[in-house]
Amino acid sequence: MKKVEAIIRPFKLDDVKVALVNAGIIGMTVSEVRGFGRQKGQVERYRGSEFTVEFLQKLKVEVVVDNDKVNSVIEAIREAAKTGEIGDGKIFISPIDSVVRIRTGDLDENAL
Repeated sequence: MKKVEAIIRPFKLDDVKVALVNAGIIGMTVSEVRGFGRQKGQVERYRGSEFTVEFLQKLKVEVVVDNDKVNSVIEAIREAAKTGEIGDGKIFISPIDSVVRIRTGDLDENAL
């Protein structure tokens, strides 16, 4: 099993959700996060004054999937979240040793 974490633009969440559902994913976790990368923040104006917002708002979408679904999930997220501009985000893949469903005690693939 793998955990796929994607940092995306907030307005792309609905597109990513639809793409993941179409790829057969039935659950995900979404968190509001802030950060910067190559985009390095942005300049805003407020009442005539300029200031730099260094940490931009993003969303982190997390899903845990069987190894055979990882590539389709990555491609679904990549296509749905892409705008072609700097700041589209990143996808991280990590191994998962085990999963336990709290309600039933189901383990691993049965718990997904």
